[in-house]
Order: sequence, then structure tokens, then C-alpha cells
Amino acid sequence: MAKKNVVNKGRDPKELASFALGENKTDYPSTYSPGTLEAFDNKNPGKIAWTTFVCTEFTSLCPKTGQPDFAKVFINYIAGKKMVESKSLKLYLFSFRNHGDFHEDCIQTICDDLVDLMNPKYIEVIGEFTPRGGIAIYPYASHASSEKMFQQLQRERLANYAPGKYSMELSKLY
Repeated sequence: MAKKNVVNKGRDPKELASFALGENKTDYPSTYSPGTLEAFDNKNPGKIAWTTFVCTEFTSLCPKTGQPDFAKVFINYIAGKKMVESKSLKLYLFSFRNHGDFHEDCIQTICDDLVDLMNPKYIEVIGEFTPRGGIAIYPYASHASSEKMFQQLQRERLANYAPGKYSMELSKLY
């Protein structure tokens, strides 16, 4: 069987011209900033492929005490027509540093903002927050498009969710 000769042409510079990121100076937001998120066209919108982002240094503030909370955040998604640009995601997640909200609300907000940005076929966001006061909190949020396959995927993953099931051991990140 002959293999197809596929040539990857890369991105057209015109397509990247509107991206502010990658410039010499990066402005880091000091407050929650969903406007920093940027998306780009998925070159393969008809394909089903997982993308996973792992943020090992997520921080937010407890809305009651103002104490910092630390977490690993896992974002697993199957793209539709758009994908999230990774540096914009990093800056967006950084914008939670001075944001006072409960763990569950932070994770749901991240999920909702990414759905609004790129309308993925499926997305889940998992937070593995470091124990404070002897309690670890691992919130999970997900969203599926209206396609039957992704609705079923969401039902199955939600029903089978357990801490650590859809994330990974930190030792495997390095």
C-alpha cells in the first residue's frame, strides 16, 4: 500500500498577524482576565483528537480569608473549529493569582470561558488543589457539544470520575 505524500505547509503569516502574543513585551494581568484568551483555527476540525494542558502552578485566593490556594489544573479537550493558543491560556490562568473565588468556582469558570472561546466538541477541566486545613479539593467541570457521541462521552466520564482518573501523577510531567 503506497503512502500518501503529505506536506505540512505550516501557518500563513497573515493568519498569525492578529496575535498580540509572542511580542517582545508581555503584559501580565493582575486580575481575572478572560479577555487574554486567544483562539486559532483548527486545521483538522473533522478529526477527533485530544489536547491536554497541564498547569502545575495555578494559584487563586480564598474569597473568605485571602489566603493563597495552589493547584494543578488539567484541561482535556477535543477541538471543534477553534483551539486555544497556549501562551494566552498561560496568561489567563495566571490572572487568577489575585482572584478570590472557591476552588469549584475557579474550575467551572475556566471551563465556561474556554467553551465560550472555542466551542469545543468536548472539554473537561480538573483542579487538584493542595490540601489546606487537612482537606484536598479536586473539582471537575465538563461540557459537551450537542453531538450524541460527545454527550455520551460526557455522561460516561462524569459517571466514572474519581480524583486522579483523568489527570496524571506529577512525577510523569517531568
